[in-house]
Amino acid sequence: MRSIIFCISLLLVFSAHAQSENLAQNYIQQGQYEKALSIYQKLYERNPNRLNYILGLVESYQQLEKFDEAERILKTKIEQTQYKSQFLVELGYHYDLQNKTEEAKTYYQKAIDEYKPNNAYTLARVFEKYSLLDQAAIIYEKAMQDNPRANYNIQLAKIYGEQGHLEKMYNSYLSLLQVQPNYISSVQRNFSEYITENPTNEANIIFKKLLIKKLQQDPNIIYNKMLSWLFVQQRDFKKAFVQEKAIYKRNEEGPEGIIDLARIAIAEKDIKSATEILNYVLETPATNDMKLTAHKIILKAKVDNVGPKEYNTIVDQYNTVFEEYGKSRATIGLQIDYAHFLAFNLDQKQEAIQFLKELIERENLSRFQSSRVKMKIADVLVLQQKFNQALIYYTQVQNILKNNFLAQDARFNVAKTSYYKGDFAWAQTQLDVLKSSTSQLIANDAMELSLIISDNSLEDSTQTALKIFAKADLLAFQNKNQEAIAMYQKILTDHRGEKIEDEAFLRQAKLFEKEKQYEKAKVNYLKIIEFYNDDILADDAYYWLAELYVNQLEAPEKAKELYEKIIYNHADSIFFVEARKKYRTLRGDAIN
Repeated sequence: MRSIIFCISLLLVFSAHAQSENLAQNYIQQGQYEKALSIYQKLYERNPNRLNYILGLVESYQQLEKFDEAERILKTKIEQTQYKSQFLVELGYHYDLQNKTEEAKTYYQKAIDEYKPNNAYTLARVFEKYSLLDQAAIIYEKAMQDNPRANYNIQLAKIYGEQGHLEKMYNSYLSLLQVQPNYISSVQRNFSEYITENPTNEANIIFKKLLIKKLQQDPNIIYNKMLSWLFVQQRDFKKAFVQEKAIYKRNEEGPEGIIDLARIAIAEKDIKSATEILNYVLETPATNDMKLTAHKIILKAKVDNVGPKEYNTIVDQYNTVFEEYGKSRATIGLQIDYAHFLAFNLDQKQEAIQFLKELIERENLSRFQSSRVKMKIADVLVLQQKFNQALIYYTQVQNILKNNFLAQDARFNVAKTSYYKGDFAWAQTQLDVLKSSTSQLIANDAMELSLIISDNSLEDSTQTALKIFAKADLLAFQNKNQEAIAMYQKILTDHRGEKIEDEAFLRQAKLFEKEKQYEKAKVNYLKIIEFYNDDILADDAYYWLAELYVNQLEAPEKAKELYEKIIYNHADSIFFVEARKKYRTLRGDAIN
């Protein structure tokens, strides 16, 4: 019984001390140093060996400029403690606060001299706490020299980066990857703070030279991967392709890396490089699945990036692939893409539906495969404005593949189809479910459409402008760009000043860009910035106008100003990371 009472009493004491320490810390944060000092004095008297109490008491004295008292405590601890290196740093910093630079340096050096391998990390962290990076680096370097198993590459890399010692930083991270190659994504994210799209950027040049030198000394595949990544950042896909081929030949695995590179090139509109990359896959002894994936990517890219004059050639290319690989379960992805091409590009909607229905009847498809086909049939029915039939197909997919990502996609399409036909209440019901979707992309799209419906239903109970907006969205889905532009204009003319106006400006601007009417798109973005600068679409307007200035209107200085506005005024924007990266490139940053 006595032991239980003793334990409870001990817990109560610890709890009281913890509360007192928290209170003292709060006083320090609020600048009430006298109150903090009073508490720390009591805590220190009760336990003079507790590090937190010592440092809290010293800081309180320092903030009150009672330097003699703080110095007395630190010197006492140096005399009493066996492992005194931390207190030597604290005393050095104490002199730094008083601008006694020489004394400070003396004690920093004494701390380094007192270094022991078993307290390296603690000592280095104390130096880092006071931004004494040179001294922290010395300790980490000593520790790694003294103990080959010690790995402080991450800590050193961060310090070297802050110091601007780029080659040392790169070296440390690359040493880390040799031991722990699974850190590659994390390392690349850190390098993104220095690497830009500009190949003449100092950080890019240093990194490239270092990697080439390392490859000559040691043909480690990690250096090929990092060189490929560097060239991708610089949008030089041909050079990245050289590295990916080297990786493929040495790895003796599938060409997934090469295919991923082609996808990136396509996203950057470099169709020529992507085609060359994928043709290489077709010439290698890759599996049929890989080759079909290459065909699929090439053909889809051509459909998305060429005009009607090329459509007959694309039909021939699809048929050539079907002749070689057949129209079977193996080529189902290609067949779905071909049906999309028939309906959305060649305007052969009925032929596309018939093609897809025959596919379901002809092949013994899995539930997932048949659902993919039904999704495309439903898309074509929406294109034909046969909304009720489309809803039946989407709902079938939902019921067949419950909790699958394709079922969530089907539910979102149910919501969009209901929205197109003007059934906003049912669309909103579906969207409310999807806001918590496991797919972030679907959740974001659901949230966006939900806000459009809810915001423009509260203001106008008749939903007149919303109905016009939904019709314009449908026309855009149907690739009837000029008709969609005219429908958005109807909103801008007849419903000027209403909440939906900024959305209409943005949607119309994107269609102007598709139609290469860049000056008109610019005007729309500028109107959003002028009239809706405090609303949710302001960062969209800044970003897309900046992209327009860079890529089409040859006004990089204006783009730089807009990227800067996102960085400083819209830190929560989804465009923040890209805006910062592109701003740094336009500014010509050599290092971070």
